[in-house]
Formats: sequence, C-alpha cells, structure tokens
Amino acid sequence: MAQGSIKKENNNWYYVFGYQDPISGKRKQKKKRGFKTKKEAQAALTKALSQVNEGTYIEPSKMALNEFLDIYIENKKRTVSINTQQKYYYTIENHIRPFLGHMLIANLKPLHMSQLYTTLHEEKRSAATIQNVHKVLVNIYNQAVKLQVVPHNIVLAISTPKHKPQEMNIWTQEQVQMFLKTAEETPYELVYVLALNTGMRQGELIGLLWDDIDFEKQVIKVRHTIINGSKKIQESTKTTSSRRVIELSNTIIRLLKKHKTVQAEQRLKLGNGYQNMNLVNASLEGTPINPSNLRRNFNNLIKKVNVPKIRFHDLRHTHASLMLQLGVNVKVISERLGHASTKITLDRYSHSLPTMQKEAATIFDQFIYAGRK
Repeated sequence: MAQGSIKKENNNWYYVFGYQDPISGKRKQKKKRGFKTKKEAQAALTKALSQVNEGTYIEPSKMALNEFLDIYIENKKRTVSINTQQKYYYTIENHIRPFLGHMLIANLKPLHMSQLYTTLHEEKRSAATIQNVHKVLVNIYNQAVKLQVVPHNIVLAISTPKHKPQEMNIWTQEQVQMFLKTAEETPYELVYVLALNTGMRQGELIGLLWDDIDFEKQVIKVRHTIINGSKKIQESTKTTSSRRVIELSNTIIRLLKKHKTVQAEQRLKLGNGYQNMNLVNASLEGTPINPSNLRRNFNNLIKKVNVPKIRFHDLRHTHASLMLQLGVNVKVISERLGHASTKITLDRYSHSLPTMQKEAATIFDQFIYAGRK
C-alpha cells in the first residue's frame, strides 16, 4: 500500500508519496505543490494514493500537447475517411495548436479550454466553429485517456458551446434549370450537372476518375477525392464496404460520353503538354481543377443567372431536398449522399417535410374518399 505525507512550504502546502512504477518496476517519488490549505492537499493526496493502490494512477505526462496532436492525427489517418481527416486537421492547425499546442498536456485545465473559446469568440469565429473545436478537443482527450497520457478528460468539465444551425439555402426546380442552362457555356458544366444530379461533394467531383464510372451499369462508384488545396487523388473512404454507388440517368450518361470524347480531342491536341491523370473533371491540361477557379466561376454564374446566392456545397443540399420533395424514398437519398443512417438525412433535410406532409395528407384523402362526391 502506497503511503504519503503532507508538508507546508512557505504559505502553501504540498504532498509527497512514493510508489512503484508498474512498467519499469522502479520506485518513484511524486511531489505536488500549490495547495492553499492543508485540507486541499490532503484530499488530493488521498485521491492519488487511491489511484496508485487501485492500479489506475497515471503519472502526469511531460509531453507537450503539440506532440500528442501529431500522434492523434496519425491515428486518425488509420481510422477515419479522408474527408473527416481534413476537417480534424483544419480545426487542429487553425484553432487548437496555435493557442494550446505549446503547453504540457498534463498542465492543461478546463480554464484553458474556456479561455480558448472566449478568444475564438473575440476573434469573431462563428458559434458553429467554436462548437466544432470543442467536439475535436473532447475526441483528442478521449484518445489521450485511452493511451493513458492523462487520467481523465478535462474538456468534459466545460459545457458544449451552443450555436444556432446555419440556415440551409437551396434552389427551386426552376432555378436549377436556369443555372444549368447558363452553365452550358462554361468549362465546368459537367461539375455542376453532377453536383446537382448526384449530391457528390466538391472534393469527390474534382477527384472523380473515369475508372469510377461504369457506363454499362450506369453508376458512379464514389471512391476518390481531392482535399482542398491539394492535387493528390486519395481514397475517399477507409473501407470498401462504405463506398457508395450512385445510379445515373440516361441523360447524364450521354453527357459523360460526350465529355469524354471532347477530353480525348483535347489530349490529342496538346500531346505531351497534357497530363493524363484519368480525371473526369480536369483542367484543359488534364490536371485537377483549381477549387478557387471553380468557386469564382460558380459565383459569377449565380450573378449572371440572378438566382439566390448559395455555397457550392448547397448544390448537394439542393439535390437531396428536391429528391425528398419528389417523393423519392429517404433510404435511397441517404445512400446517394453516403449518410450512415436515414436519421441523419431526415434530421438534415427536415425543412422539406412540411410540404411533403401536406401533399401526403391530400393524396391519402383522395384515396380514402375517392367514391364520395
């Protein structure tokens, strides 16, 4: 049984105890200062000794949070999709590492997390961004606890920052038709057509390969993506079973075949100047489309057509919402979008349901009372 003692030093109290390291078998001594009262020191000592005797004591790590963040990111590369990796990496590099990375992970307290959220708020970061930082920190500390770097998750002591979900902006059938008609004049026509007809994400559209399209079965197998700011084509998901297959209409198949012919002519025209990366949506030189150029063209088209301004990602939302309004089975829509469950689809696109409910009530009324005048 480990034992310890409490002592006073100047105006503060500290505790000290000896214990046997479970890995090396060597005797170690642990001392912790900074307690204002004897009672506080005694309570902390009792808790530490209890953990030692139960075999759950973890010596405070001398590892900086920066070091653990590197370990955490490498671990995520093995366990989550490329899209999720990108989101974690962006949050860590832009919102967590600059503020907390230099500190020892063992020295971080809930107060530091609270101060981080306050700083982000003062920098005019959105409530959604701050909530996402909180979620990532919870995940980071859960991993640290599992690896026994820290004894418990201090982030859980802080309430989850609240935010009002961003209002989803989508186009109507007429607005989609107007936009696509004008988009025929641009080199990005196929990107817009596929976005609105499949619900694919921007990275998936830019990273789409000809090998991912089965013309005979008329499907796209969503297997690749390109992370924003990169030109490297990567596997879009971590397992084969999670890759989704999207059915295509005859119209889309005809457009794809036409595009493939035009692309082949461009390749012959440039010869060695064409970098054949087997991309469906490529630049004139065969390289991946620059997202900035795509975004600029998208915004210019919106002004030209005079439709409501939306984000490129809202084309995905438009696809899902219009399909729901058309009465397409929610399971089919969920599979096309690659959602883990239909619940995610329904929660995200519930704004489309009120109109559908009214139509359903009318249809059912006509069915039940069809014989009455």
